Amino acid sequence: MRPRSLALAAALAVLPLAALSLGTATAQAAPSPSAAARVSLPQTVTPAVARSHKQGDVPADRRISVAVSLKLRDTAALDRFLTAVATPGTAEYGHYLTPAQFTERFGPTAADVEQVRTFLTTQGLTVDSVSANRQVVDATGTSAQLAAAFGTHESTYTDPQQGGQAFFANDAAASVPAALAGVVEGVSGLNDHTVRTTRLAEPQAAPHAAPLATPSGFGPATYDGAYRLNQLGADGTGSTVALWEFDGYRSSNLTTYDSQFGLSGPAVTTVPVDGANYDAKPGDGQGEVELDSEIVRGVAPKATQLVYEAPNSDQGEIDMAAKIVSDNRVSVISISWGSCEPDTTASSMTAVNNSFKQAAAQGISIFSASGDDGSRDCTRSTSGSTVRAVDFPASSPYNTGVGGTNLKVSGTTYSSESAWSTAGGGVSTQFAKPSWQTGTNVTGTMRTVPDVSSNADPNSGFAIYTQGSSAPGWQVYGGTSAAAPLWSGFAALYNQKAKAAAKPVLGEANPKIYAVTTSASYGSAFHDVTSGANQDFGTKAGYDQVTGWGSPVADGLAAALLGSGGTTPPPTGSCTAAQLLGNPGFETGTASPWTASSGVVDSSSSEAAHGGSWKAWMDGYGSAHTDSLAQTVSVPAGCKATLSFWLHVDTAETGSTAYDKLTVTVNGTSVATYSNTNAATGYAQKSIDLSAYAGQSVTVKFNAVEDSSLQTSFVVDDTALSVS
Repeated sequence: MRPRSLALAAALAVLPLAALSLGTATAQAAPSPSAAARVSLPQTVTPAVARSHKQGDVPADRRISVAVSLKLRDTAALDRFLTAVATPGTAEYGHYLTPAQFTERFGPTAADVEQVRTFLTTQGLTVDSVSANRQVVDATGTSAQLAAAFGTHESTYTDPQQGGQAFFANDAAASVPAALAGVVEGVSGLNDHTVRTTRLAEPQAAPHAAPLATPSGFGPATYDGAYRLNQLGADGTGSTVALWEFDGYRSSNLTTYDSQFGLSGPAVTTVPVDGANYDAKPGDGQGEVELDSEIVRGVAPKATQLVYEAPNSDQGEIDMAAKIVSDNRVSVISISWGSCEPDTTASSMTAVNNSFKQAAAQGISIFSASGDDGSRDCTRSTSGSTVRAVDFPASSPYNTGVGGTNLKVSGTTYSSESAWSTAGGGVSTQFAKPSWQTGTNVTGTMRTVPDVSSNADPNSGFAIYTQGSSAPGWQVYGGTSAAAPLWSGFAALYNQKAKAAAKPVLGEANPKIYAVTTSASYGSAFHDVTSGANQDFGTKAGYDQVTGWGSPVADGLAAALLGSGGTTPPPTGSCTAAQLLGNPGFETGTASPWTASSGVVDSSSSEAAHGGSWKAWMDGYGSAHTDSLAQTVSVPAGCKATLSFWLHVDTAETGSTAYDKLTVTVNGTSVATYSNTNAATGYAQKSIDLSAYAGQSVTVKFNAVEDSSLQTSFVVDDTALSVS
């Protein structure tokens, strides 16, 4: 709690001097939460623990590697930016960020990383690496050290629903000291139960068949012709696709596929994650990796392919996501591995999804297989076939979930399509419905999948050259594993055409796809699949939870996307660089031209200014109170505009609950929110892109609301609204 002239005047009327002095000393004391206070990290226990049999303790000296994921900053501003960058007509449309720009604006700070690193090392853990985007700190320690660090216990279990699978896991939720609650998102790697499986299927009549000497099934000419991919006038030149893999491949198999179908393009390159490189001895997932690569090659032969290979674990998946977006070498990610939501630790999904947000901000499209177990995605895992469930990562709002169909052709011409009966689809229990998910039959409050679809039924499968039961040869494969790389290949073709037209890459695809499907272009851009069903959902005219909006009419879809997307908006007028706010550092000693609550503009020594002697000090009373600070300015048309300010949050609150909040609004719309959980020593600069308000009069307002106990001070200084 702070001393102020207003607060002191009231106190003098009712308190003796001794009591007043004591109150002042308490007010000036820095918050010192108990070192023993800990905050639980929810959803860090694998759901399998509840249904499994405990066998004993993990040996205390067993070494385990974990990924500590850190929270993003200014998430309200990030969400606003992601909407704007994907919306034609906004100033931000197509102006994607670099990894450095994303991290500077929205990623954890270097101080956040150092705080986590210091905590881990003081617990005896070895910090192995920090992701380039600062979102993940990997560390290794013994079971005993991890138990002490994260306030939990490691036990061994057997899973009766997985044939007695043995695994280790933490018995209860992990926790961290209260001082880290505002920084740490979650801890992954405390169990080894959840693994990602392929979304690859073989014909029921001949599962695990011996390899064939000659191709059978759809080759590139067939699927390129049926979906009119060959009508785009593009071959993928200049586009780069990441393949998201947990196994390896043999280059010779890919070369054989290319030779058979007369394809040529850049050699496929492996990018190891956490030291994983399976290519010398690929495992059971080899067919998946080669399927993904060969279909991308069949659609976009000249596109560069980078095969990211990671350990098949929560930590491996988190680290792969962070590495792909930090590397920023690709414009498309193709994902054909997944796990059902109910069997996946929610904190791990959140960590991966944070990197997917970064992908959207950087203009990277992601296409993910929706699964091959219909609306019961946990059929082959712990929760079982009675549970309605969808597949992650396809359920992420920043992924385009790709469902499956059975395609019929006449030569290389499209004839008809029906839903594949085990195509994944349904309703997420993890992610809310995003604002762009609208249109015919789109209902409810949670994210639904899939978004689109294409051929996946193994009975109308693809010719793939891969390792058979004893030797390499031709196989017929299907699954939504085949549908996702086909759509990824389309994105590579589209990006080539967009570049030639001086237009932005596809980026986050769903907002643009849904805009097309709710326009007059839908019929010329998609095959609307209206026959067939999975276990719980049937196809319908328009959107459905089996085939999404349908399969591509590639040239029509590309034309609709290019037509609606427009060019990257040029400035609509000249813009003279300027700083628009009056009295930005409050050094006049008065509020004007700001409108402020009484006593907000302050020069007392109880809270230091960032620069000079004056600052805006909101709240800090330790009782129910609201302070505000606002100023109205006009942003010139054609300008890029950025609101920046230095913020210090000082609190006596503890824990991860946001009791006291500072909301930043522009014309009444929230663009950022901070709370007592953001408390830290010193000031941190905040930046918010306001380019969408160019040509408008805007009111920037800081509104601080404090509850009835335990003070939180929000101190703002050295503001700026800069245009250029």
